Amino acid sequence: MLQLMVTKRIGRRQFHFTVQGANFHEVVAEYDRLSFPDVPACGLCGSDNLDLTSRVAQDKFKYTSVKCLDCRGDVTFGKTQKDDQTYFLRKRENGDIDWQPWKKQ
Repeated sequence: MLQLMVTKRIGRRQFHFTVQGANFHEVVAEYDRLSFPDVPACGLCGSDNLDLTSRVAQDKFKYTSVKCLDCRGDVTFGKTQKDDQTYFLRKRENGDIDWQPWKKQ
């Protein structure tokens, strides 16, 4: 079993993920599933006070997001239909990360 430690920076925090596989190809394939870039700052207010969050809506929909702890904006991770274990940050048509402002509900 081979393992690879991956570090992703979200704001001022670093998150360490360990991926593993039976061989080098499998380890790299698992690494590719974390296909999102580092997120240095909020795309709305510019703060680096970011964190990872998760929630479950309607007892069945699982969401993972990067949330700004200052303005409460967030960007949600998406999953591919072909492989629901591959994560990416949602983007707009122009390629920018799709930050959403907080809305009181």
